[in-house]
Formats: sequence, C-alpha cells, structure tokens
Amino acid sequence: MSGKTIAEKILGSHSLTGENVKVNEIILAKVDLIMSHIGTAKVFLDFQKIRPPKKRKVFDPDKIVVLFDHYAPAPTEKWAAVHDLIRKFVKKQGIKNFYDIREGICHQILPEKGHIKPGMLIIGGDSHTTTYGTFNAASCGVGNTDLFYAYVSGKLWFRVPQSIKFEISGKLPYNVMSKDIIIKIAGDYTSEVAIYKSIEFIGETMESLSIASRMTMSNFALELGAKFAFGVPDQKIVDWLKERTNDSLDLIKPDDDAIYERIYEIGVDDLEPQLSCPHTIDYVKPVSAVAGTKINQAFLGSCTNGRFEDLEIAAKILDGKKIHPDVRMIVTPASQEIWIKAAKSGIAEKLINAGAIITNPNCGACFGAHGGLLAPNERCISSSNRNFQGRMGSNAAEIYLGSPATVAASALKGEIADPREF
Repeated sequence: MSGKTIAEKILGSHSLTGENVKVNEIILAKVDLIMSHIGTAKVFLDFQKIRPPKKRKVFDPDKIVVLFDHYAPAPTEKWAAVHDLIRKFVKKQGIKNFYDIREGICHQILPEKGHIKPGMLIIGGDSHTTTYGTFNAASCGVGNTDLFYAYVSGKLWFRVPQSIKFEISGKLPYNVMSKDIIIKIAGDYTSEVAIYKSIEFIGETMESLSIASRMTMSNFALELGAKFAFGVPDQKIVDWLKERTNDSLDLIKPDDDAIYERIYEIGVDDLEPQLSCPHTIDYVKPVSAVAGTKINQAFLGSCTNGRFEDLEIAAKILDGKKIHPDVRMIVTPASQEIWIKAAKSGIAEKLINAGAIITNPNCGACFGAHGGLLAPNERCISSSNRNFQGRMGSNAAEIYLGSPATVAASALKGEIADPREF
C-alpha cells in the first residue's frame, strides 16, 4: 500500500465511511470548524424555514465562527438589516465565536484568535478559506447549500483530491515577495493547474518564508483552482500557534512514498516582480514589461496581503516621501491586532505622512463593495487576489495585481514601478 499525502491523511481521519480513503473516492466526513461571514446570510435565513421550529439548531455552536468583514461597517440600510439578522441569530444559537465589525478579515482572524490547528478539516463560506492550509489544516470554501447542510449536521461530502507539489528553491531577491512567486506560478501554469487538487508547497524557499508570506501563497492558491493548499508542516507553524492557543499541536506530514499527480520545480533566485494584468490572474507579465503604466489608485490590504509585514515593507519604501498626487493609496490592515501594531511601531504614521488613507480592517475595497471603487477607465494596482472585470467598481476599469512592495513603489511614482529600485 502506498503512502498518503497530507490531504489524504486528514480526510481519512475525518471520514465516516472508512479511514483508508483513495483518490477520487467520495466520502462523508465530520467537519471540525465552520466559518461564516455576512456574505453567507442566506444560511441564516434558511434556518427560519426549518420545520418544526424547535429543530432550528446548529450542530455545535462551539464549532462555528461567524464574523463581519465584507460589509463592515454596514454601508447601506439593507446591509445594516443583515447585520441585525446575524447578531440575533448567533445569540439565539449560543454561538460565542462571533466577531462583529471591530475585528477584521476572516482569514486573518481565525488563526489569529486561535481557532485553527494542524490536522483540522475546515469549511468556510468564502472561497479563500484555503488560507488555513498554511497552518497544516485542510480547509476550503463551499457554497451556501453545503454550508447550510454542515451547519445542521456537522458533516459534508468530499471527493478525495489528487495532490500536486510545488517544490520552490532559491533565495528571493531584494523586495521580491511570496506574492511574486504565486503570481509567477499562475502565469506559468495557468489558473486551472490545480482544479480540485490539493497543493503542497515545499522546498527551501517555503521553509524560509514567514507565516504571513506562506498565508499569501495558500490564499492565492484558490485562484489556481486548489481544493486545499498546504504550506510546509514545520516548527514555525507550531511556534506561531502556541502564542494563540493552549491546545495540542500535532503536525500532519506526508509519507515519503506518497503519490503525487505531478511535482513542479521552481527556482526564485532570479525572480522578477510579477503582475497579473487585466482581466485574469494568469495573464502575467514581469514588472519590466508593464513598468510606466499610469495608475489612479493603489490598494494595499485584503486577506492576501494585509498583514504587518506587508504594511512594513510599504512603509519602508514610502518613508519620508510623498505618494504621487494623481494616485489614491488605500491601506486596509487585515485585523485590529495588525492595525494596533502598525500604529505602535510608527508604520501607520509613515504611511499616513506619505499620503495614504488607512481604513478599518474590512473587505470592502477588495471586492468593490465600498471604500475604494474605481471609475470608468481608471487603473488600480492592488495587493489583493482578483482582478476580474468589474471586481473593484466599473467594468471599464483595470486592475493589476502585485506584491505590497510593487504597490507601494507604484503609488510613489504614479505608474507601475519596480520595487527593487527602492
């Protein structure tokens, strides 16, 4: 019998239809944690339709996390009413893991507040739930129907995915970041390289990356089609989580003889900053090919790149300088914890003095809800994860995706710029 990948081991340990799972097998598995945000309001409405009313109970209120990040604070009366609906729901259901508009973006909050552990099986009502793979958890986004079923039963059907590996080696050049690696992968292998597959990111480069940089990789892996996206299962994960939970932390590692559909080898020693050009994430060009392209807005934030190290590198580039007068730079920390750290360290002050606007932690600018919409024919460089037409406002606007360093350098020059020059 051949060895198992990380995905096969975690799904096997959660399977209710037999532990020895095989690739492409359909299994019913128990879920350790469910994440919901305001975008999954239909789930809460559907509970009102359950008959008889006494059966309107979630399977386990302690295994559900609900938070507000996509429309926070409520930008319209409609969304204020949805907030009210959800606040009443969590109280009635006894869901204590509820984070109102104060805390921040779901994929930062869950690990930050100690909800994520290695070996967990997690589903979320947000596509970028793959982020928790950084922490050695099998996590994926699901739609409202699956989410509702799991809310009631604590179980969900899964197809055991094929696994692929990206073995990344070399040392990243100055001001080149993990975002550049994952964008390069999208450009070289397309956005379909990992459709319903489990990715394992390994190699010396991955080992050297911070947890924050690894989170960027697992987060953006969804845009490659990934079902799960695991980082290196090493001591860095344990050390990071020990500061946030007292629970035992046992890493799940693949067997030496695990079978992978394919292994991709990538070197980063000479990697140039990369950009996803309008309007797809896999239309990728190096910064040298698009440098000089005028921009109107620069966005630094989102669940992909709103962490402290992202704000820090931007502040280093912008320190003592002024953002180009034709550019609006919007900075959104991923959580209040990050916001406070940026304020105490002086990073927030450097960004503000350079001309940036810092918002409360939320998702609004990233997906075009509020706080940074684009007008027709405007152009934005963003550290987020999607550049689809109309994503941040007008269908006639253009979005380039890049690293926080590239965003900051471009904001300074008023055009797409190479951060290695700063």
